[in-house]
Amino acid sequence: MERYTPKKLTQNRLVLLARGRTPSRVMDSRLRGNDGRGAGNDTLGNVSSLETFSKRRALSIVFVLMIAVGLLGPLAGHAQTAHVLVMEVGGIINPVKQRFIARAMEESAQNQTRLLVIELDTPGGLISSTRKVVELLLESPVPVAVYVTPPGARAGSAGTFIAAAANFAVMAPGTNIGAASPVSASGKDLEETIASKAENDAAALIRSIAQERGRNEDKLEETVRQAASFTATEAVDHNVVDFIAEDLDDLLEQLQGREVETATGTLRLEVEGVEQRRFEKNILEVFLEIISHPNVSFILLTLGGIGLIVELFSPGLIGPGVVGIICLLLAFLALGNLPVNWIGVVFLALAIGLVVLEIQVSGFGIFGIGAIVSFIISGILLFNKFGEVSPTMPEVSVSWWLIGGMAAALAAAMLFVVITIRQSRQAVPQASGPGLVGETGVVVSELAPRGLVRVGEETWTAISEDGNVVNAGETVIVAEVEGLILTVFRVRDTEI
Repeated sequence: MERYTPKKLTQNRLVLLARGRTPSRVMDSRLRGNDGRGAGNDTLGNVSSLETFSKRRALSIVFVLMIAVGLLGPLAGHAQTAHVLVMEVGGIINPVKQRFIARAMEESAQNQTRLLVIELDTPGGLISSTRKVVELLLESPVPVAVYVTPPGARAGSAGTFIAAAANFAVMAPGTNIGAASPVSASGKDLEETIASKAENDAAALIRSIAQERGRNEDKLEETVRQAASFTATEAVDHNVVDFIAEDLDDLLEQLQGREVETATGTLRLEVEGVEQRRFEKNILEVFLEIISHPNVSFILLTLGGIGLIVELFSPGLIGPGVVGIICLLLAFLALGNLPVNWIGVVFLALAIGLVVLEIQVSGFGIFGIGAIVSFIISGILLFNKFGEVSPTMPEVSVSWWLIGGMAAALAAAMLFVVITIRQSRQAVPQASGPGLVGETGVVVSELAPRGLVRVGEETWTAISEDGNVVNAGETVIVAEVEGLILTVFRVRDTEI
């Protein structure tokens, strides 16, 4: 038998390769017999099929990779391209705005943004949200420029703190900054002691910001203690802001080449002529912004209460109850972004309770009037705080037109329901009127001497015959029927 050495085996492999055959095919043919012919043809067919499958799989992988590169490649390149990120912040500074700014700063840090520009136009905002935004600005690894724009815009109250905390505070012509003195959530002046505490706290914050950013401490403190407000030119002259820019391009041109201190060190700005990208709110932020308006939140609270009332008196409908609960949940979500006075919510709940009693009594009287009065008071107090103050919050209130309109609608609805119930009772056969005399009922709410009793399946307004108090749960007998009011007396007072 021929003995194969490593050298001999190598030579045989080379010979087989030169003939276009591989050692694996030869071995497979020898194992199957006929030197690869006959039954070996099946093997060749299987090998061919495997090769075809492998090629198709390889092509599929390449195709998928090409699609992935085509979709993700531009995004990756877009993220890495030198750019300036621009966002617009308007209206009251609340938790929604604070999260919006935080999200923009996070994206700026991840995508190596050269500069974040915040176009600001605000009358003020919540002190808690303002402090969080200030913290974000002071700790930002990305340079931030707050640009008070367009002409006619303002950086009032909370806006003053935010502009001062940015690396660069810039204003457009015709804008103003300041008026950061403490006020109540309703915009009214505060009592002297409360105002002094809030003022000192706000003044200390604005001075610390000014020291950190190298701005005029005294003038910024005046915006708190004296409600001082400055035009764009005055703000530049007093070193409250850095400069005036006609537009965004002018702002970038003036910032070109400047050195700026960030949380990660000193940077030299190269922003002139680079790509400008807009950073927009997502769907959730837009939705929260809409429902966080004082008028919208008040409407949601009212609709939620009405939905529960309808469900209470029509249990089988289901829809009003579901809608009412959803409206109430959305309302409480909105109130989390506003300076709510919970006494106003209590008055609204009282109004809803009085509406229920008015419908039960079925007579437009003291309960109905109380419901309307409570509803109006709830609208007035809902965002009107007493005692607790915010040095950065502008006036927030529900529109008087909305309160008046909804109060009138509530009164009309109650009147309609009461009339409908009265007509339905008057349409009952005569036996239900005088025929009720002698019928037995149960006191639903205490007769003192007026209250509610249930006779059969109906609830009636009733008066105790002797004027004495009849406790709830006691059994009474109808002595007289006068319109929709029953005169009753205790069962134990009769001879059975």
